[in-house]
Amino acid sequence: MVPAFFFFGAEFEVKKPFERRFLRVSGIVQGVGFRPFAARLAGGLGLTGQVANTTRGVEIEIQGKKAVLDEFCSRLERELPPVALILGVECENISPVSGENSFKIVSSRTDPVSSVIIPPDIATCPKCLAELLDPSDRRFGYPFINCTDCGPRYTIIEKTPYDRPNTSMAGFTMCPACETEYEAPQSRRFHAQPNACPACGPSLWALDGSGERIDSEPVAEAARILSSGGIVALLGIGGFHLACDAANEDAVTLLRRRKKRPGKPFAVMADSMKTARSAGRLSQGSERELAGPWAPIVLCPSRETSPVTPSVAPGQNTVGLFLPYAPLHHLLFKDEGSPRLLVMTSGNRSDEPLISTVKEALEKLGGVADLFLVHDRPIIHPVDDSVLKDMGSLGVVAVRRARGYAPRPVPVKGKNPGTVLAVGAELMSAVTVLQGGLAFVGSHVGDLKNLETEEYFRRGVTHLLELLRARPVLAACDLHPSYRSTAFAEEYSAEESIPLLRIQHHEAHGAGCMAENSFTGEGVVLALDGVGYGHDGTIWGGEILTGKPGSFSRKAHLLPVPQPGGDSAALEPWRMAASHLRLIAGSGWKELPLGIFRGKTPEELTTLDAMMEKGLGSPLTSSCGRLFDSAAAIALGIEGRILYSAQGPMELEAAASRSLSSRNYPEGKITPDGSKFIIDPSPLLQALLDDALKNRDKSAMARSFHEALAKTFFTAAKSVAEREGLNDVFLTGGCFFNSILAESLKLMLEKEGLKVHHHRLIPPGDGGISYGQASWIALKGS
Repeated sequence: MVPAFFFFGAEFEVKKPFERRFLRVSGIVQGVGFRPFAARLAGGLGLTGQVANTTRGVEIEIQGKKAVLDEFCSRLERELPPVALILGVECENISPVSGENSFKIVSSRTDPVSSVIIPPDIATCPKCLAELLDPSDRRFGYPFINCTDCGPRYTIIEKTPYDRPNTSMAGFTMCPACETEYEAPQSRRFHAQPNACPACGPSLWALDGSGERIDSEPVAEAARILSSGGIVALLGIGGFHLACDAANEDAVTLLRRRKKRPGKPFAVMADSMKTARSAGRLSQGSERELAGPWAPIVLCPSRETSPVTPSVAPGQNTVGLFLPYAPLHHLLFKDEGSPRLLVMTSGNRSDEPLISTVKEALEKLGGVADLFLVHDRPIIHPVDDSVLKDMGSLGVVAVRRARGYAPRPVPVKGKNPGTVLAVGAELMSAVTVLQGGLAFVGSHVGDLKNLETEEYFRRGVTHLLELLRARPVLAACDLHPSYRSTAFAEEYSAEESIPLLRIQHHEAHGAGCMAENSFTGEGVVLALDGVGYGHDGTIWGGEILTGKPGSFSRKAHLLPVPQPGGDSAALEPWRMAASHLRLIAGSGWKELPLGIFRGKTPEELTTLDAMMEKGLGSPLTSSCGRLFDSAAAIALGIEGRILYSAQGPMELEAAASRSLSSRNYPEGKITPDGSKFIIDPSPLLQALLDDALKNRDKSAMARSFHEALAKTFFTAAKSVAEREGLNDVFLTGGCFFNSILAESLKLMLEKEGLKVHHHRLIPPGDGGISYGQASWIALKGS
């Protein structure tokens, strides 16, 4: 009841001088200094109230005069901490509290419902870096320095809300000096949960190759080993890296031999942006990402004068560069004896998950590393480095979402189907939890080829669901019946008694590209990749779909050809070359004088021909990825077994980028077949074969193939768009990591007046499939 006063017999209503508001803020607002920011803002405006972390977000009660409250709410969204992100604010007026005289950060609260967004790991901020390198600072040289603007987050969070007892820092009790900072509203470490110093926090030490602790200063010893051509296993924020001098050919060769990684490119960490520019041609977009708070690896064109030794990325025209993002990296480069460019590759065995414990590192990397640089801050959730690629006119595009990006949510328009668990496909695995219109895309897992990776995948699912307090009401998986992810989804849906939706691979790709571009209508989808199980039981991969999620229709595709040996053909490009050459030359393909058949006996080639003729172990495929394998084998003469996934297509793109000229190869034949078109690439492959037999320049052949293939898909997409009356075209699938193909198609389609959409935040390849599955469900029927 509003109080009233009587004056000369008249009653006057007196309005309360203060109002009180309740705000629930959702987004990346925990672990990024948001509560201290809100407290300082309120205190500076003379407002009272409180702020708390909850599992539903950050909740604020704020009291004062209306005009000042309005200013607080406005500045709350305008003056955010550097890496905070507000996705929504609920606001309502509540009853004022009497006798309140301050604004406080109060204890966190756990609710049955959760909408908290997990903060990602953040690169060392400039202020912490200045302290790290200041001899007069008490944290001088301390490799675990952090504040509310930087440091580990996702990798140390065990559960929400984000408070120290719920992190791997729970075992480290703050000293009085750190406690004072933690409690001081004006401090940069006010409620910084990983806050620590040399007196109370984690420690760093070094072990020799046999696991014995050494007495010398750890960072200096690591620098000495690196400068002398040795290999260091370094435990960082998300797990182990294996490091060596990127300018030392012998050191890189040694690392390849010990790690048993003979050809796959390594990432390179540069000590500064200036050094990075000496190794790669950096666009403004690339530099912005490199210097940003997430500090990813960025694939960019390499320089001919690069100090990086060629064996870092053999056969490539790009180099994966990143900058120091952890205090330990900065300290390592600060040592005068350390190289300025370091190979920093994931510390694991081939096809196995990232190693994140000292015990496992000694077991699995013994004999690989000459020195182990380790610490005692536990890693709750290991994460690999994120990878982006500079795609020219398409901008910088995600290749692998991990540290810094996972599990940051990506909005998805459409209906709300409830909480969905989407488990993705088999390769480049990552899971997605769709909840409240936000897709929480988990960290990159890798290819589910073995039990170790599958177990890592399962732990990741459990951890993400627990952090989000998510209870899925629906699960989604790929249509392929033999994927390990599909088997997991079947098991999970049965245990939880929830429905399981099987979504065709390329429809998921299309849905993901539509969702990322906030598109809810109908369009044309170019889904070009290596493998996807089709509705007809064959292997798809060169597809043009139309419509929208729930009503996609296959309107064009590459001519299906045998894939001799099944999965073996993806590892031995000459097999797919044989399949395509068989269409051109008939049974005479076996007599073609091509180097790719060197070492194969006539009997072997005859057996392979018979397999394709009879369909034995030779499933039909329309895969564009396998077409690239064929072209790479013919143009570059790739023999035998590849050394890593997509080696042929990557080397073909690199060769094409080096060419200053090309030959005018014919387009593929596009033939109507009822309601769809069949795309036959034989004409351009014939031209490629003719040039190969004449030993023409390999780079020019690679360029000519790219141009002809882009024209072929342009003509097909244009024909489909015209027939269906559609104007929006979506480029998706792993083949669109190829900059030449993607840029060429985009340019031609836009010149024709079509609107082209592509990926940026979500990888075009299979790392984006789970996001696409979740998006398919949300957009279906919207």
